[in-house]
Amino acid sequence: MSVLTRRKLLQSAATVGAAGIGLSAAGKLAGWAAAKPEPLILKTASIEARLMDGASTKNVLTYGEAGQPPVVRMRKGEPFTARLINGIDDPTTIHWHGIRVPNKMDGVPFLIQPYVYRGDHFDYAFTPPDAGTFWYHPHCNTLIQMGHGLTGVIVVENPKDAAFDAEMVINLRDWRLGDDGQFIEAFRPRDAARAGTFGTVRTANWLEQPQFDAPAGGLVRLRAAITDVTRIYAFRVDGAEAAVIALDGNPVPQRFTPDALQIGPGQRLELAIRMPDEEGAIVSLRDVRGTKPKILATLRSVGKSLKHDLRDLGSLEVNPVAEVDLSSARRIPLALSATAENVSVDSICGSLGYSFWAINKVPWPGDTPDPTAPLAELKLGKSYIIDMENLTPHAHPIHLHGMSFKVLSSSTRPVQPLVSDTYLIQPDEKVQLGFVADNPGDWLLHCHIIEHQKTGMTSYFRVV
Repeated sequence: MSVLTRRKLLQSAATVGAAGIGLSAAGKLAGWAAAKPEPLILKTASIEARLMDGASTKNVLTYGEAGQPPVVRMRKGEPFTARLINGIDDPTTIHWHGIRVPNKMDGVPFLIQPYVYRGDHFDYAFTPPDAGTFWYHPHCNTLIQMGHGLTGVIVVENPKDAAFDAEMVINLRDWRLGDDGQFIEAFRPRDAARAGTFGTVRTANWLEQPQFDAPAGGLVRLRAAITDVTRIYAFRVDGAEAAVIALDGNPVPQRFTPDALQIGPGQRLELAIRMPDEEGAIVSLRDVRGTKPKILATLRSVGKSLKHDLRDLGSLEVNPVAEVDLSSARRIPLALSATAENVSVDSICGSLGYSFWAINKVPWPGDTPDPTAPLAELKLGKSYIIDMENLTPHAHPIHLHGMSFKVLSSSTRPVQPLVSDTYLIQPDEKVQLGFVADNPGDWLLHCHIIEHQKTGMTSYFRVV
């Protein structure tokens, strides 16, 4: 009988994401992990992986030794523990992006926790309060570590969720590779001062345009996480009926068709897809942003049609996020802008040596100890509204650690009252984001285009 080791668990989780194992099998894995008192081992490693035709790419970074990005599964309301063991030369941490963890578990160097150096470890322990799709990544030397692949998707399951016939988990990202398949420079300063430096090879689960099988006439839950350091996507599904059922880990108030839906780095998308009845029919997940539309992945109908109906799909349970009190909420002005500064700043955790961007006219110099005062000191349990204005000609996915906000209004378009942790603000847009400061500690707020983050567009709130 085969023994299910920690290594096999990581490989099995990656297979769940790549091959589309149904929810029942995935639930057995999650239940096995939850029943064990010892932590899930996440060991950083430098490996070779084939990311494009030709030679394998050296110094691809991952958690474990699997040839595809790992998927970690948790259960809503059940304790989770993980031990990060650093097996690479750079110091690192883990940030559990979108999960409302205790502050000391947030993985931000110096602000929250010390670096984890090569050969050292750090234990994370928390109980995820929300179900949905999240992801994890370092918060140290992020442009290189994330750019070289050190990311993974998190699925927090809720047994009360509606049943699907299959599930796909997709990690979407670029790689900056030369013709020889090896990494080239991570960024160009002139691009960092604009939209960011784009990759040269685009993948889903480290594969170019992978194809997954799904039951004909069945309902598929597709979870996609944008783990890219730069690229903003505009999603469209061709060949099947599809509906957006959740964004950034939270059910949408009203389901809608993903017609060029834009989401940026750090964000997550959940789709319900009704597969075609015909055996062999192809469904395409596309990025239609820009002048070169791209097929990201395809699904192929297999077997006899299940003849299921998307309209019969039950609703997802709303996560227990506190409701903002608009009548008493204090307003926090927040302006995103460029900065005239262009100076090198020392940082042992990967400063890019430039500052191009600012929040409220203050550019953050990088991952250094408390370089600026917080944007605001918030009272625990009180309601707040962020009045955020984008004064730049570029879109910015702004991510708040530790808490979730509700989108209240936008100056440019009608918006649903979405609950999220990341908002993609468009050029010249003004948006109001309401939240309850219900998680004590220091919480970063930053652009998730990593070059923007590392060249100034970062700050933090202090909740006391």
